[in-house]
Amino acid sequence: MDLTKPSNENVSFMIEQIKEKLRMVNVDAMKSEHFTDEHYEDILYLYEMVMKRNTFSPSEMQAIVSELGTLRK
Repeated sequence: MDLTKPSNENVSFMIEQIKEKLRMVNVDAMKSEHFTDEHYEDILYLYEMVMKRNTFSPSEMQAIVSELGTLRK
C-alpha cells in the first residue's frame, strides 16, 4: 500500500492498523469512516509513530486516542 498518496482508502487502512496495534476495546468509537483525507498528514504521523513502538503506557494510549478524536469529521 502506497501511503505517500492521500486517499480515503489509505486513511481507513491506517486507522484500522492503529486500532489493532493499540488493541482498542471500544473500536466502534473510532470507525475508519469517521475520518477523511482532510487530515491525512496528521493521521500518517500518528500511524508511523504507533507502528514504530511495541508498547504504550496508558497515558500515551489516551493521548493517541484523544488526538484521533480531534481528527474525526
